[in-house]
Amino acid sequence: MEITFGSTKLEKTFNSDSLLQREYGQEMAKKIKARMAVLRAAPSLALVPTAKPDRCHPLTGNRAGQFAVDLQHPFRLIFEPDADSLPKKEDGGIDLEQVVSVRILGVEDYH
Repeated sequence: MEITFGSTKLEKTFNSDSLLQREYGQEMAKKIKARMAVLRAAPSLALVPTAKPDRCHPLTGNRAGQFAVDLQHPFRLIFEPDADSLPKKEDGGIDLEQVVSVRILGVEDYH
């Protein structure tokens, strides 16, 4: 899957091991890199694992349309499909098979 970033600073941080460790710590940086590898390897969002440790899941409420994967509790890697118009199923849900590019928004504890 293709990955873009929500900001230049985020892209710079995620593409530098030293900046990633400085920003998030060694253990969290390892988990971020592992989740990013899973996202890059998946041909579509439908193939990103929904079971632990990744646990890709859609968000709701004011974050509807965004997704998260688990990092180190309570932090999550937040992203959204990177498309002008989201591919929809007949029932109105997002067609995850058609999502082949995501935009990383950040690492947060949204709870």
